[in-house]
Amino acid sequence: MSEQSRRPRRPAKPYRRPQKDPVRILAFEALRAVDERDAYANLVLPPLLRKAREKGDFDGRDAALATELVYGTLRRQGTYDAIIAECVDRPLREVDPPVLDVLSLGAHQLLGTRIPSHAAVSASVELARVVLGDGRAKFVNAVLRKIAQDDLDGWIAKVAPPYEEDPEDHLAVVHSHPRWVVSALWDSLGGGRAGIEELLAADNERPEVTLVARPGRATTEELLREEAAVPGRWSPYAVRLAEGGEPGAITAVQEGRAGVQDEGSQLVALAFAGVPVEGPDEKWLDGCAGPGGKAALLAALAAERGAVLLASEKQPHRAGLVAKALHGNPGPYQVIAADGTRPPWRAGSFDRVLMDVPCTGLGALRRRPEARWRRRPEDLDNFGPLQRALLRTAIDSVRVGGVVGYVTCSPHLAETRAVVQDVLKQRPETELVDARPLLPGMPELGEGPDVQLWPHLHGTDAMYLALIRRTG
Repeated sequence: MSEQSRRPRRPAKPYRRPQKDPVRILAFEALRAVDERDAYANLVLPPLLRKAREKGDFDGRDAALATELVYGTLRRQGTYDAIIAECVDRPLREVDPPVLDVLSLGAHQLLGTRIPSHAAVSASVELARVVLGDGRAKFVNAVLRKIAQDDLDGWIAKVAPPYEEDPEDHLAVVHSHPRWVVSALWDSLGGGRAGIEELLAADNERPEVTLVARPGRATTEELLREEAAVPGRWSPYAVRLAEGGEPGAITAVQEGRAGVQDEGSQLVALAFAGVPVEGPDEKWLDGCAGPGGKAALLAALAAERGAVLLASEKQPHRAGLVAKALHGNPGPYQVIAADGTRPPWRAGSFDRVLMDVPCTGLGALRRRPEARWRRRPEDLDNFGPLQRALLRTAIDSVRVGGVVGYVTCSPHLAETRAVVQDVLKQRPETELVDARPLLPGMPELGEGPDVQLWPHLHGTDAMYLALIRRTG
């Protein structure tokens, strides 16, 4: 008998069932929905959290951690991809997407939270065992142990090119934005390193939840009686909820008398409603009304003045959301499903026309961080003709002496000033109105006459507004 055959065998390790962690499983499910179905986290996460609470799996702290894991991972995805790429032996495109999601979740826990390194690695490996299997869990373990060897600043120093050699790529890696988005935002700001760094950093901060008290239906005083509520910065109808505030639990929100609406969205609607018109002020149009936030505010303001709002939305299901938002408005209104480029109303029918046009959404990256990875430069080619057509319709729809508001939730020059300049060049019967005096007390509104709001300067989404009067 050989020496090897006489050696006693080591007992096999007993199989250990992987430990299911409801918080990290839910975060993984949300990331998979974002990746596989092009879903948005702000739409996917709330029902997942609600279901977990109903099952008794979650308390408030669990929900807060799951939310941080999902949004933090999505916001820093570009940075984490660059770091993970340094720690694997193949191009990232060859790593299975579910594996990459687990690695990204682990990287965020290691580099973007206060979770201890050993806990972040072990929890991620357990998650991998549950959702991927033991074989790929070993790969996850090996990669995360490499990532754990340094902190975020150390990794960025390794994977980001020096600013002096490639400033746009440096900022793209450091602040987790696609390079083309960095370039576009920089152009919109007008240059300078400090401003672009502040903007990109603001895009990665968790935005506050802001409520609007719809005039004639709710008051800010009522909303301020809620726990964790503080006044808005700029809008007289705005109330901010401190971290942990739950808008769905507020009675006025449940009843539709108040709603969730970014302060920037409120401000452009208020400026549009505040600009003087020559002659009657009785018929208002919101030509791209879905999902209804601005329409609800405008309808309430119109009711206070004895005016009527027509809210038009091309997509029937979004028109349904508008109708829901306007239900209970104190004055008359109408909601229709119609294509704003082929309007059913007669030309010159309205005293005020708002067109909040479809766009890339680059102004709301705080709220929809995944949008930065979905959008492509060629999307601008698709939106541009539609934006110009809708602005032309708006000018046709307003009477002489009336006012058009062109609004977009994007600071990209191709979606803002370029559109307005191109259309107005062909419409000599129009003139731009200075929008800045209609946003009193707000700093750094630029040279006008249009207005660009910014997350880092105003604490709002990057909303753009141009006001246009029809003179002939």
